[in-house]
Amino acid sequence: MNDLAEINALKYEIAKVAASSKEGHIASAYSILDLLWVLYKKVLKTELGQPLKGDQFILSKGHASLALYAIFVATNIITLEEFHSFGQYGSRLGGHPDSNKLEQITASTGSLGHGLPIAVGMAMAYKIRGLSDRVFCLVGDGECNEGTIWESALLANHHKLDNLYCIVDFNHSTDRALSLGDLEKKFIAFGWHVISIDGHHHSQIANAFSYRAIERPVAIIANTIKGKGVGVMESEPAWHHRSPTEQELDLIRKELS
Repeated sequence: MNDLAEINALKYEIAKVAASSKEGHIASAYSILDLLWVLYKKVLKTELGQPLKGDQFILSKGHASLALYAIFVATNIITLEEFHSFGQYGSRLGGHPDSNKLEQITASTGSLGHGLPIAVGMAMAYKIRGLSDRVFCLVGDGECNEGTIWESALLANHHKLDNLYCIVDFNHSTDRALSLGDLEKKFIAFGWHVISIDGHHHSQIANAFSYRAIERPVAIIANTIKGKGVGVMESEPAWHHRSPTEQELDLIRKELS
């Protein structure tokens, strides 16, 4: 099975999990799944369960947790059976990532704007300890409305955290509320090295993740499509937080097969 077929299979499992649990943000998960696939399959060098040891990833956009759990299935961190426990009483897999329940989750997130400040602190700790490992943090474009994102951006530049990568899921879902304008220019103004990519193009993603800046943090503006891969869901606000009906689930299966 090639990468696209495996990713589409994961997308269908995400839809099934959301349908059975009546919870989850499917479209947001589809928006970032390619990014996480490349990150976990081809980039991260981690020692799971070892704080401040190895590359780290923080999903600041915590409501897209279904994508992270699906990648955990693909990398044998959890089983498919456990994935289907999502949202159930006693499950380790909640609507937002919880580091107290699963050691492979670096930080508990959900309140938007919290993940990047944590990532800055971790990147600083790596620098102080003389470690060469990197910290990756994925934020949503709507999350960039939070002041803590830009406070963290200032701090990261001030401390020359070239081991820090902020990935922005730029799917334009926030445009209805507040247009962010040119994100590249904004991060450049804050002193970051900026790379703009197609967030669904795997070689572009891999090249961006492998780039090493000198004395500057890296912002990767990933241009994505919310609900990528399912026509009825793509860039459709109604799908931000809803579960599919049985009929819709069947249509999703056919489109992804």
